[in-house]
Amino acid sequence: MAKDPAFLFYPNDYIGGTMGMTFEEKGAYIELLMMQFNRGHMTSHMIGQTVGQLWDKLKDKFIQDGDGLWYNKRLEEEQNKRKTFTESRRNNISGINQYSKKEVKKVGHTVGHMTSHMENVNVNDNVDINVLNLNAKKGKEKYPTFDEFLEYAKTLKSWQPGFDVQLEAKFNQWNEGNWKDGFGNPIKNWKTKLQNTIIYFKAQNGNNGNGSIKIQRGEFDKQKYAKLIADHETELRQNNEL
Repeated sequence: MAKDPAFLFYPNDYIGGTMGMTFEEKGAYIELLMMQFNRGHMTSHMIGQTVGQLWDKLKDKFIQDGDGLWYNKRLEEEQNKRKTFTESRRNNISGINQYSKKEVKKVGHTVGHMTSHMENVNVNDNVDINVLNLNAKKGKEKYPTFDEFLEYAKTLKSWQPGFDVQLEAKFNQWNEGNWKDGFGNPIKNWKTKLQNTIIYFKAQNGNNGNGSIKIQRGEFDKQKYAKLIADHETELRQNNEL
């Protein structure tokens, strides 16, 4: 995986931590933080080459590791928290958790739960955005726009030119109902559902005697018609016709 190109920066913490420094000392401090971020723990020679004598004023902001190299503890903690968070998100999306590091579920299924990594939840939308965007692609375009809905309806053998208004009402009913039918059941395949529904559409001047829905031109009301469609579905289902 490529090196993380960023770390979280907290302006208020920085202002409080550099209070009393000159502008030159603040600039030198930032330079050392950038060098640590890019190159890791630093030797005294690296520091001297970068900030010179200003190091004496900044030394209390850094500590030494077991090899005598210098680093800022807060910066390292932020980098580690960000890395842990990013890896956990990637594992969740891939279907890997702390109990099954080598198991990957099929696309479309996610296992495990997000672990609690960061007390202050350091979320940055720029973190591994290509991985996080996989969520948005799952199930994308599962349901159609009205234009797609209409174009598909026109390919069906049952289609008639006078069905436009009824089709729009049906689309609005399903779309505004989060793609559930009149009984609250999820519509898993909208094309199949439309095929099974459109055969009950009738021309708007149809006769009520054959189970059709009669609507007078100029009297169409979208909400009332959506309810009429739902009631009609209920009646047909009760008669085992749908």
